[in-house]
Amino acid sequence: MKKIMNGVESLLEESLTGFAKAHDDIIQFNLTPHFINRKQNSAPGKVVLVSGGGSGHEPLHTGLVGKGMLDAACPGQIFTSPTPDQMMAAVEAVETGGGVLFIVKNYAGDVMNFEIAAEMLDCEHETVLVSDDVSLPKDHSTGRRGVAGTLIVEKIVGAAAEAGASLAECKALGDRVNNATASMGVALTSCTVPAIGSPTFDIGDNEIEMGVGIHGERGREPMELTSASDIVKHLTTAIDEDLKPQSGQRVLLHINGFGGTPLMELYLMYDLAAQYWQDRGVAVVRSLVGNYTTSLEMAGASITLTLLDDEFIELWDAPVHTANLRWGC
Repeated sequence: MKKIMNGVESLLEESLTGFAKAHDDIIQFNLTPHFINRKQNSAPGKVVLVSGGGSGHEPLHTGLVGKGMLDAACPGQIFTSPTPDQMMAAVEAVETGGGVLFIVKNYAGDVMNFEIAAEMLDCEHETVLVSDDVSLPKDHSTGRRGVAGTLIVEKIVGAAAEAGASLAECKALGDRVNNATASMGVALTSCTVPAIGSPTFDIGDNEIEMGVGIHGERGREPMELTSASDIVKHLTTAIDEDLKPQSGQRVLLHINGFGGTPLMELYLMYDLAAQYWQDRGVAVVRSLVGNYTTSLEMAGASITLTLLDDEFIELWDAPVHTANLRWGC
């Protein structure tokens, strides 16, 4: 294992300290317990959005705190859920009387700890559970995992909250976006959690893992390494069969890197995926390409498709100013 670090125990805190220094015009870092929040408080009565999860997926979620998206993010240790006390402290720092919306990826630890925090809150609160990973069946025992579609939910709901939407409206909107979003990923390599020191799973030099999770979980199936066209077709077909976009449907296409894949390859995937849906009469009208929901240094990528309507487009286009997503400001 080769990592740029002083030690496993200090890695997260030192990283968050550097992140806060680099973006001290937008966010601030609370040391004990760890959370990142907006430097300028939201307007009184605004619904505040709080998310979080294990570290190692940067810039999700800490890099998406700011105007038009999250009010606070709670980072746990690498691939480990944050704790309820982090969530409670974050809410106390940012809540302004409009209530709290938790945006939670569907992983057992995240769900359990956010539920515990929610039960202890004195203010109004709701939760949106993100479950966009179509590599798992809809009737899976623990439900589908929340992956790169989490960013889409946070951006659209964040814009609505910024515009003054109520807590009930933000909750309903988040559920609608989640239901209109599907993702699936592929890994070319595993990743190495520093505390473990060895790859999360074994993969051959001529193998890929189709349907991999963002914590290095094994996917649907191992496959032989094949062409980009075949890989993208496998991913897009699974997403298309799940969402069933009709001809004329407007969509957002998001190609997300897992941390170790060059942008050259991600844009190649975007071209192939866009062509797949354009050949079916689907209109790709919004796009996002880059490393946004990573898995440490894993080589690979995921494809996310969101079915859009006029409201979703307006909210996606609304101004946003965070460390890692910004436009219109």
